[in-house]
Amino acid sequence: MISDDPDAERLVAEPAKDAGHGRGPYERDRARVLHSAAFRRLAAKTQVHVAGTDDFLRTRLTHSLEVAQIAREMGARLGCDPDVVDVAGLAHDLGHPPFGHNGEDALDDLARPCGGFEGNAQTLRVLTRLEAKVFAPDGSSAGLNLTRAALDATGKYPWPRRPGQRKFGVYADDTAVFDWLRRGAPAQARSLEAQVMDWADDVAYSVHDVEDGVHGGYLTLDRLLDDPDERAALCADVAAVYSPESAVDLSAVLVDLLGDPVLAPLADYDGSHRAQAAVKATTSVLTGRFVVAAVSATRRRFGAAPLRRYAADLVVPRDIRAQCALLKGMALRYVMRRPGAESRYARQREILRDLVHRLTERAPDVLDPVFAPWWKAAPDDAARLRVVIDQVASLTDPGATDWHRRLSTS
Repeated sequence: MISDDPDAERLVAEPAKDAGHGRGPYERDRARVLHSAAFRRLAAKTQVHVAGTDDFLRTRLTHSLEVAQIAREMGARLGCDPDVVDVAGLAHDLGHPPFGHNGEDALDDLARPCGGFEGNAQTLRVLTRLEAKVFAPDGSSAGLNLTRAALDATGKYPWPRRPGQRKFGVYADDTAVFDWLRRGAPAQARSLEAQVMDWADDVAYSVHDVEDGVHGGYLTLDRLLDDPDERAALCADVAAVYSPESAVDLSAVLVDLLGDPVLAPLADYDGSHRAQAAVKATTSVLTGRFVVAAVSATRRRFGAAPLRRYAADLVVPRDIRAQCALLKGMALRYVMRRPGAESRYARQREILRDLVHRLTERAPDVLDPVFAPWWKAAPDDAARLRVVIDQVASLTDPGATDWHRRLSTS
């Protein structure tokens, strides 16, 4: 059935379902993502810490659930369809490969001959091609066949790769579906739902990864409170990676942030039940602060009417965005770059390089049944490499390690 609402349209028309039961198209989108294989695999993919190394720490799955919850509540306050922003939060990391951003960088280097690798572009590919749900009349896969609005909401970077730019949202051979979902959208503009999801991702990343770092014993505030040189070094990291602000400007925000009593439990953490509750209270306050600030600033600029799609842009106050970036910088400096981490990252990159090399040599026989036919049908070496990259990107952290071990000994 073709929808009269272009936002609710699907690339492949489907017969009407749930007649009389009131379930809308975006609720169906949400269910499709929740029940997808790609979503389940996020349970064994790295967030910041290696998946499975600690029962307390977050994975890509728990992170995605948290992003979806934050995005849903924030979007509802602005007038967005709550299921659309929920879908975006649940789906935004489906394209991430094994080993987190380290794996993403490794696959980008390996995939240069076929256009590179980017987690957001891979998410679009997962949703519109790689997941098994709906097929077009010509026999090609339409992936989960989500609505236009839901697909558009997952697009953090709605443009192809540009020279010198790391972030992009579509590979060359997915241009057709990208053009379809972007029909009627301003060029390179992000929908409000995508902006809400992106800010929810930043909020969850910054607050929760700091919480994990404190619990794991990697992050304490003592050095920052006592050492001005350490504060300057953190601000330099944040300016280089997460913020357009200068290190000098960030330093003033950092002083205010460290002086906020809400952060006190991070300095006094001893792992006890009471300490865990205190840190959880800190994360709750910070999350609420970041969400309310963005909603209030957006409302002040665009008014009280319901806002959705391209009727508004999300407004995040400068100091709030800087605070969020500084928290992300703490996770970067004290968790991801902690002593000994680089040797593990090097081993992860080595596993992915070897895996891509061995699969390229031995495909299609060693590929999953899903990917082998695509490899056989690929018209050239670049297209065959893309299938190999799809196979590797689909693996979990332990799955990539197991595949590498098996192919290295057989």
